[in-house]
Amino acid sequence: MSSAGPLEGVKVVDLSVMISGPLAGMMLADQGADVIKVESPGLGDIMRFLGTNKGGVTGIFLNNNRGKRSLVVDLKKPEGVDLLKRLVEDADVLIQNFRPGAMERLGLGYDALAAVNPNLIYTSVSGFGPDGPMSHRRVYDNVIQAASGLASVQTDPATGVPSMYRTLVCDKTTAYTVAQAITAALYARATGKAAGQHIVVSMLDVGIAFMWPDSAMDAVLLDEDAQRAATIGANYAVTELADGYISAGAVTDAEFKGLCAALGHPEMGEDPRFATTPQRMQHLAELVALMRQYAAETTVDEFLARAELHDVPASAILKLDEVHDSPQVQHNDVFVEREHPVAGRVREPRPAARMSATPQRVGDHAPLFGQHSDEVVLELGLDPAALRAAGVIH
Repeated sequence: MSSAGPLEGVKVVDLSVMISGPLAGMMLADQGADVIKVESPGLGDIMRFLGTNKGGVTGIFLNNNRGKRSLVVDLKKPEGVDLLKRLVEDADVLIQNFRPGAMERLGLGYDALAAVNPNLIYTSVSGFGPDGPMSHRRVYDNVIQAASGLASVQTDPATGVPSMYRTLVCDKTTAYTVAQAITAALYARATGKAAGQHIVVSMLDVGIAFMWPDSAMDAVLLDEDAQRAATIGANYAVTELADGYISAGAVTDAEFKGLCAALGHPEMGEDPRFATTPQRMQHLAELVALMRQYAAETTVDEFLARAELHDVPASAILKLDEVHDSPQVQHNDVFVEREHPVAGRVREPRPAARMSATPQRVGDHAPLFGQHSDEVVLELGLDPAALRAAGVIH
């Protein structure tokens, strides 16, 4: 087994901010790439200032930027643009998520940097895309949830009111899409199918692609004579028990019988009114009333023990501060706890995929602002003191 990650030797210049680009860069860093995070003087990446923090270091910044080196450079200065071009000369990948046109105005668009390095994989991330009637609009995750249809999937059936996922699902799925596209482009380059290329990813496109496989299962078949049915996710629900909440699944008739037994009333599974899915739908009001009654009489521990015995898919609803204590999570060694030099004790999930020959790693702590500016500039053969005096780097 090699100690090197699968992307060892790959150099990534990450100009992105927030989550859609930075999380992708962090995944590449976890896989062994040398990721240089380029920030502007002043605030830099706004994620350095949002949410819970200690010593000026925020949890959300740590969660999206570990394993990177930080270079702070003023791209509004010609010398800063020259420095970035010098950085790109031997880079493999560039990631940017400025609004469409911003990089071109700086003289750092795809054509300009491809002239510097024809092998560069230049990745542009935006909200709605690089052109079109909405491309100029500023977006955040919630806006894309609305525009892609994701929020409509969360509509409360009782009130008809849509709602948002309370997680930045569009930002994160975009990051995963970006990381996968970059590794595919690296493979294409390595196998001679292409040199460098321009990867264009919009959060809108990702949101739709993420939703379509299951949430749009009723929207795929367009003919009017298609037999319509509810989506799988439409049946997802939280069940309130006597002392907490669980979620369980019962798709087949056998699983329904197991669910009845898990609620302590196996006789309900034998009731002719509920023997098959069509019969359950016909007597749904009676079924729901009984299940609510039995659920209110059952504890979480009782239910889960019976669910396991009867092979019913089920889990307690865990809070975030309880997930770490799950026996399976601990068995999987999901989390790494370590001491950050400024933020103190931190807990982070390791990279999810475990690779036997080229293992991923939990990279070094997310960098402090400008922590590696001098180091990176020296590697380029430039004088950091002179550039710092001129206000080019910070």
